[in-house]
Amino acid sequence: MGVFSRFKDIVNANINALLDKAEDPQKMLKLMTQEMEDTLIELKSSCAARMASSIRLSKRIEEQKELVNRWQSRARMAIERQRDDLAREALLEKRKESGTLSALEKEKRGYEEMIAQSRKEIEELEKKLEETRDRLRLLQEKARLAKQAGQVAGHMNSNTRQHFENLEERIDRMNCETELNRHRESTDEMFSSLEEQEDIERELEDLKRKAAR
Repeated sequence: MGVFSRFKDIVNANINALLDKAEDPQKMLKLMTQEMEDTLIELKSSCAARMASSIRLSKRIEEQKELVNRWQSRARMAIERQRDDLAREALLEKRKESGTLSALEKEKRGYEEMIAQSRKEIEELEKKLEETRDRLRLLQEKARLAKQAGQVAGHMNSNTRQHFENLEERIDRMNCETELNRHRESTDEMFSSLEEQEDIERELEDLKRKAAR
């Protein structure tokens, strides 16, 4: 089912109010745009048909005017020939054709009014359509930017996680190196102590040998 049921519904539509009620504003705008475009095609087609009819009427009116003038000329000619009976017949025909001419001219005015109304409706609809397209483009741009921002945020979060992982890895490595260094110092100290003891023992043996002499 469409958003609008009549042309006036489109022209009088409050786009903001419709969007506030819509579950999916972008989908709603697309639907509105499509309906407006379809209606615009119908309006232009109808207006073109009326314009064509108006042109055909203009040609018929010109032909009818010539026919009225012809009977007027015949009535004048009959009077000049002193044929009042023929003049009366010619004037009757002229009156009948003049009535047809008046009807055609009235019909032409009706078409001109309808064409003017169609042009007005087309202009109003084109304005409303452009407004709706602008709103749709704005909404699509916002959606694009939001998606882009989400991707950037995701990338930043990924970089942040990677950064912390790198820091953790560095900290673990530093702790291991520290532990290794501690182990190395402890081993060095042990060997130094042994070496020191050996030196003392050698020195003690030397003293004993000297004392035995």
